Amino acid sequence: MNLSVKLGSKTLTLPLIQGGMGVGISLSSLAGAVMKQGAMGVISAAHPGYKKPDFLKNSVACNVEAIQEEIQKAKEISDGNGLCAVNIMVASKDYDTYVQAALDGGADAIISGAGLPMHLPKLVQHHEVLLAPIVSSGRAASLILKTWDRHYHRLPDFIVVEGSEAGGHLGFKKEDVLSKKTLPLEDLLQEVLEAIHLYSDKNIPVFVAGGIFDGKDIAHYLSLGASGVQMATRFIATEECDAHIRFKQAIVNAKKEDIGLVKSPAGLPGRAILNDFMKEIMQGNHVNVKHCIGCMKPCTLSTTPY
Repeated sequence: MNLSVKLGSKTLTLPLIQGGMGVGISLSSLAGAVMKQGAMGVISAAHPGYKKPDFLKNSVACNVEAIQEEIQKAKEISDGNGLCAVNIMVASKDYDTYVQAALDGGADAIISGAGLPMHLPKLVQHHEVLLAPIVSSGRAASLILKTWDRHYHRLPDFIVVEGSEAGGHLGFKKEDVLSKKTLPLEDLLQEVLEAIHLYSDKNIPVFVAGGIFDGKDIAHYLSLGASGVQMATRFIATEECDAHIRFKQAIVNAKKEDIGLVKSPAGLPGRAILNDFMKEIMQGNHVNVKHCIGCMKPCTLSTTPY
């Protein structure tokens, strides 16, 4: 069975994207290992340079340098297989700068969520890079399709649809997620496929994300018309993942009741292990903010929990 996916002039031999996970979780070790298997590895642009000595004084420069370094390392690990993407949050104050860093580093693709990347095509003119927005509704997909085509004469090379069971920066209201009023991922997929069909006769691959755990889940969504899937959390406990061993162990040890919805600095709901730190935050106790670097557009010291 041929599972390959054509993305522009490039091809994935496995229809899988490893989702971006910030602050040192998905860097070159994980991305490169995924790429080596013929899938798409993803470097997160959310503070990949956090280990550099002068990060707190010059975080943007450290992140730019790290993005480029991690792309190159991932490609070395992959032995020429797969594709390397960079996940860049629209909510980042330095979004444009990180897009340029991904281009300079030789990324094969840019995946962009935590907001709608309406002007992304303008930033990549004259570059052969795949572009993919992350959406959570057919309406959002339609808006991006129309805007990109009208203003930049370009359409996405693929689209990632994240349902309400995804890990972070969810495009839903927290209360709707908790009350299970959000549409199932199957329905969101059909919405986006319809938006593509109504707007364009071009084949735009759609990858689904959120609550996908194993091969049966992947086969299920492929049968519904998805071109592939995006998975993230499942990779954390792997040996190849860049996360610290204690972080990996926390994931392995977590039970269903240990996971809860929190508000991220991007102003969007996300899932987290409810450890002592998160419990204190959720009780309204803000952490010491002396090291805040002011990296997110929606983030203010008076209202953002951490």
